Parts: sequence; C-alpha cells; structure tokens
Amino acid sequence: MANSIEYASKFLPIVDEIYKAESVTESLDSSTMADFSGANEIKVLKVSTTGLGTYSRANGYPKGDITASWETMKLTQERGKEISIDRMDDEETLGMVFGTVTGNFMREWVIPELDAYRFAKYASTSGITTNEETLTKENIIDAIDKAAMALDENEVPLEGRVLFVNSDLKPVLNSALTRQWTNEEEANTVINRYNNMNVIYVPKTRFYTKIKLNDGTESWGFAKDTEGKEINFMMMYPQAVVQAKKFVMPKIFSPDENQKLDAWLFQFRLYHDAFVYDNKVKGIYLSNRAGE
Repeated sequence: MANSIEYASKFLPIVDEIYKAESVTESLDSSTMADFSGANEIKVLKVSTTGLGTYSRANGYPKGDITASWETMKLTQERGKEISIDRMDDEETLGMVFGTVTGNFMREWVIPELDAYRFAKYASTSGITTNEETLTKENIIDAIDKAAMALDENEVPLEGRVLFVNSDLKPVLNSALTRQWTNEEEANTVINRYNNMNVIYVPKTRFYTKIKLNDGTESWGFAKDTEGKEINFMMMYPQAVVQAKKFVMPKIFSPDENQKLDAWLFQFRLYHDAFVYDNKVKGIYLSNRAGE
C-alpha cells in the first residue's frame, strides 16, 4: 500500500497522534524473568515431593518420593513490520513523520497486541479457575471476593496479587463501594487498590479470552476471535506467569543507507510469548462475560 502523506501550507510543530494506553501487562514482567538469550526455548525444572509420615522408633523414617520433570517453554510468536517514508515526504512535513513513527507505532500497534495476546494466552490455559457471569453494581464485589477465596483455597500467596478489570466495569466497580470524603477540594472515585491488591483497568479491546493475529496481507494487528469472549476481570499472582520477548530493537536506515529507495526505512521485529507455569495455574482466576 502506498504512503498517504498530506501536506500543509501553514504548519504547526505539533503531531496529532492517536491516544493509546501504555502496556497493562508490564507489571507482570518483573515477577519471574526467564533468559531466552541465544535460544528459542528454555526448560524449567518442576519438583514435587510427598508429605510427612509417622516416624517409627523401630524402623526410623518413612520413605518418601521425589518427582522431577522438565517443562519446556518455547517462543512461538514472531511478528514484524517495515515502514518506508520517502526522503521528500519527510522533508515536506518538517521531518516530523519519521521522527514520531517509532513511538506512535509502539503505542498504537505493538503494546495493545502484546497485552491482548498475553491475556488471551493466560485465559486459555488449561487448569486455571474460570467463571462465566454478568457483573453489576450489586454483585461485582462478591465476584471479586469469590475469586480471592479461590486463590486462598489453593494457597496462592496474598502479597503481590493483581486485579485486572475491564475498563467497561470501572464505573460499576467504583460505584459498588461507598466512600467518605475527607478532602472537599478533590474528589476521586477510582479504586486503585482493593484488599491489598493493585487494580489495573484494561482497555476492553485488549481483554478477550481468544484473539486472532492478522498476517498483514489484508489486515494488520489483531482482532477478537469469533470464539473469544470478553473478560470481566482476571486476578493473577504474577509469579504464576512468565513473559518473554526478544528482538524488540527497531532498525532505522537513513535514505543514504537505504539501498533500495531514497527513503527512510524502519524495520521492527518482535519475537515473544507468554506462559503459565504448570504447577502454578491456580494462581490465575478468570471471570468472563456471560451470554457470548
């Protein structure tokens, strides 16, 4: 597809960019870092043992068993994009088109796709706790408390849990709890923490149980899969997951370096994936919207 560049006779040095939220899954990156440098897969050792038994003064210690196996994690998602901007096009827009393409491309396309892929991957993982429901002001707190109880019953640590909430439900959640104002000069009804959990609101367009990744021939980016459902919220223990990405540094070639065209060339390649540890699937609770 040819570039579409609109010229202006009077130009203000301001770029009209598309507003996009930053990554909402970035908070999970620092939990458990896996090093994929130089490889496309890693193996994680899973170890389990038997419990205690009764000590016998005659026979000594009861014999226990240890089970050790390897869990393979392999990167499967390889995405990329090349953007070319003619030298004259860039000059006639005061050099602002190419100068902003990296940040705009990341915000508009890369970050939303990363978030959407990760949430869909976690939501489709076998063994996590799921519930299908329609949430209202009257039942949303009970639903969240039920999720916390499910994690408690599976002995998931309390500290560090994160509650990801569909942005559509922000007013529902915020109106479900009563508040007592202490500062008349400022009113803030947004709930950012609930029962020691950070609350992160996810744009609804990134919060599906299943997505489709477009290949760039007819459509770019991603879209909700026909089998996908909207997610109400996900309660997660960060150490239950691992997020890996490689080759995220873009390549930029000036018109003098570009051997094919007299144009600036921007190449971006992203090799990534997300995983849930087999032994930690109960660290994720999914509530998806009913009736879809």
